[in-house]
Amino acid sequence: MSMTDVKQVQNESEIIVKPVAGRIGAEISGIKLSDELDAETIQFIREAILKYKVVFFRNQHHLDDAGQEAFAQLLGNPVVHPTVPAKDGSNYIFELDSDRGDRANSWHTDVTFVDAFPKFSILRGVVIPEAGGDTVWANTAAAYETLPTELRNLADQLWAIHTNAYDYAALRYNISPEAKKHYDEVFTSTLYETEHPVVHIHPETGERNLLLGHFVKKFVGLSTFDSAQLFTVLQQHIIQLENTVRWKWSAGDVVIWDNRATQHYAINDYGDEQRVVRRITIAGDVPVSIDGRRSITRKIEK
Repeated sequence: MSMTDVKQVQNESEIIVKPVAGRIGAEISGIKLSDELDAETIQFIREAILKYKVVFFRNQHHLDDAGQEAFAQLLGNPVVHPTVPAKDGSNYIFELDSDRGDRANSWHTDVTFVDAFPKFSILRGVVIPEAGGDTVWANTAAAYETLPTELRNLADQLWAIHTNAYDYAALRYNISPEAKKHYDEVFTSTLYETEHPVVHIHPETGERNLLLGHFVKKFVGLSTFDSAQLFTVLQQHIIQLENTVRWKWSAGDVVIWDNRATQHYAINDYGDEQRVVRRITIAGDVPVSIDGRRSITRKIEK
């Protein structure tokens, strides 16, 4: 990945793409996100997402919920969360409000407990703490490429069971009874279990990506104990610092990432301050393993 700024002129305005870290992430300036962007500009954004895995836009204060939804439709078909209702007054927005206990401080790829999990996530900063509340993304394609050959060969053969019935409380510090109740009643209102290949082929770039994160319950054919040990080894390769980029939010920021090629972690270090971000996800395809098999949802239980 080149560390040289990329510039392009479209509609008489200069667009600048500036890489943020060596293996992942770029900040794009010169674009005002809206549903009025032309096809050429949308294609430019798409190509940047695929290349850099996550792209950052500052100062998009003009966007409200309706504007975010309208823009999202230019990138594909927005989808609601499988279990959490959309924010009141919106069609697709998934709101994360720290005052309700929405602090996703563990590494994950969005909604991998279903088969066709989202391809893009579009996140807008609404209320941001004065300090803290950064988000970190990891490049799962770079992680695969840098695995030792023996581990890569093993990962190529593995399948994992993903579920939304993961240990929510264990992954969070000082979880409130209200937040735990909200999780039990809403997030797991329908239980899913889906088998995904640990290595899947990206449908647009052709890259091989590791598919893990906190929704993994165990590996198919392995015991819970062995799964936990192996998961730790592979997951640590994904989140090594060289594969990551960290973003310090400001209100009005919009971040778009390729959910098929990343994991992310929202850092819970802002105490009692409030943090509100609003996300829209774009429908994706069922992952395909390197031997051509597709992911399968094994259980849906209300």
